[in-house]
Amino acid sequence: MKSILFTSTALVALISPALAQSQLTFPQLNDEKVVVSATRLPTPVSDVASTVTVITAAQIEKRQDRSLPDVLREVPGLNIVQTGGPGGQTAIFMRGSNSNHTKVLVDGIDIADPSTPTGAIDISKFLAGDIARVEVLRGPQGSLYGSDAIAGVINITTQSGEGPLSFRGSVEGGSFETSNQVATLSGQAGDFHYRATVQYFHSGGTPVTPLNLLPAGVVRNDDTYDNVTVSTKLGYDVTDNFDIGLTARYYNSIGRITGDSFNPVTFASTPSRLQTRISNLNYETRGTAHLVLWDGRLDQTLGFAYGSNILATLDPNNGNGRTSGDRVKLDWQGNVKLAEGHRLVLGAETARDALHRGFSFGFPTTLSQGITTNAGYAELVTDLPIGFHNSFSIRDDDNSRFGNRMTWRMAPSWVIESSGTTLRASAGSGFKAPALQQLFGPFGGNADLKPESSVGYEAGFDQKILGDNLVGGVTLFRNDIRNLITSGPAPTFQNVNIGRARTQGVETYMAWKALEGLTFRADYSYTDSIDGSTRAALLRRPRHKASLGADWQAMDDLQLNAILLYVGPQIDGNRDFSIPRRKQPDYVTMDLAASYRLTDTWSLFGRIENVTNTAYQSPDGFLRPGIGAYGGIKVNL
Repeated sequence: MKSILFTSTALVALISPALAQSQLTFPQLNDEKVVVSATRLPTPVSDVASTVTVITAAQIEKRQDRSLPDVLREVPGLNIVQTGGPGGQTAIFMRGSNSNHTKVLVDGIDIADPSTPTGAIDISKFLAGDIARVEVLRGPQGSLYGSDAIAGVINITTQSGEGPLSFRGSVEGGSFETSNQVATLSGQAGDFHYRATVQYFHSGGTPVTPLNLLPAGVVRNDDTYDNVTVSTKLGYDVTDNFDIGLTARYYNSIGRITGDSFNPVTFASTPSRLQTRISNLNYETRGTAHLVLWDGRLDQTLGFAYGSNILATLDPNNGNGRTSGDRVKLDWQGNVKLAEGHRLVLGAETARDALHRGFSFGFPTTLSQGITTNAGYAELVTDLPIGFHNSFSIRDDDNSRFGNRMTWRMAPSWVIESSGTTLRASAGSGFKAPALQQLFGPFGGNADLKPESSVGYEAGFDQKILGDNLVGGVTLFRNDIRNLITSGPAPTFQNVNIGRARTQGVETYMAWKALEGLTFRADYSYTDSIDGSTRAALLRRPRHKASLGADWQAMDDLQLNAILLYVGPQIDGNRDFSIPRRKQPDYVTMDLAASYRLTDTWSLFGRIENVTNTAYQSPDGFLRPGIGAYGGIKVNL
């Protein structure tokens, strides 16, 4: 097996008690010390046994990240692979697993696309202007989140409205003909909370194709990209113990990229002289009803979600294509206080994924297929006065195509206050249901595929030194994956379950508050990912990744930020995979950002990306942007 490329499909679950940032139980979104994704309950980070990274809106603003790939790029254990500049197809490889083994949720909505070949999500179209926080939860999470969470879960919460009516806007421009505008209106009128955000991003000239790959006489066409995103989040507190919420997101993006032209005589593929137009139209929405009974002993939420993804490709070399996928889901979660220090989480879900294909490569291929999944789960969370915390969860998913799948997870931790030490460990299982294209697609579809499955373990500790001013930690992990889905031999290339993989490694970090207003953070990840059959390293999984970040409030009105990122060598195929395995060199990049508050209303900001102008490709055959400078102005009314 030459590579493993992964997917995403069904299930989601309610992450917050209410989308309306209810006054009842939800933690403050700017609190980095509280997470929700690990147990589906607001839980102090120190009590969580699983490894989780929290990124807040304040951090995103300091670094001036403009898209979800930018937000996630330095997270330990993640390798973000993006084909070129903004809007280029992006894959997430978490802890060495495949790109479709990470579940991504936005306000409780599973945003994976059921219509893609492997069900893997492409996060490149997600703009970051309305993100409140991102939780990156690593390790198998099937017992709480169902299919797709073999590697972990990325849970995104968008910003909510509160307080008096306010307006926030920004305008930015810079290298590669880049322009970016964001406008947000938010507030609260009595018991009604509201927030609406409009984002527009344009990149007009990003060089992506390496010149040495172009045929003689062919001029490079730089990529262009446009994205319009509109989102809203509404909530109404009906009574002191009952509220309703609605979140909705729409984005429409158009990219013009350099595709590949295949020569049937030489069987070679080269970058085309003509550009391919790719348009994505996506929208997701979810409504919730949240009720608290019996003095808070029962906290329950009912949610209904719908999402649709439409992809249209105009390719002058290989023909046009159009696919669409949609998902409908109904879910319920109830949190029960059994006794002091003992909580029970119960949940039930039903979801329907559908795939529709109109034409592909210029040929009509009418196709419409769907899968229904019903699931139930339970989790017992225990907190003892001696500092011991544990969660045990179990889940059953009943899939209309392959039947039942049971998953489990145990995650104990022990906080030793006297020494500032936290010991933690976890073990659990996960699975990945076959994507609809893998089952029924016109190229290699196999309706008899089985789910991919995994069992994973991790153990580690966190240590405080000098109070809270110096904190560090180490985590060891391992994940064994079976029944991997891969393409079979020619001429049918039918998908088959034959693969096995093993991923293991270590993640370390240290955070230092050197001075009031000056902090440093260093992260290092070692990931060893191999094909269980051939013992060969899996593609696009660097063994080494390290980052060093500094954040400095230099003056009351001046904020400075710097990030140094190192990504080690990795194995990849060349652009058309005529060379299926070759070593891709390591690279180092540095980004600098600064913002200055002129008044309480106006601020200036700017950043330089890839300061060292490092020339590198990720993946092989696709250039990443060189040095770029950007700046703009922000208003708060």
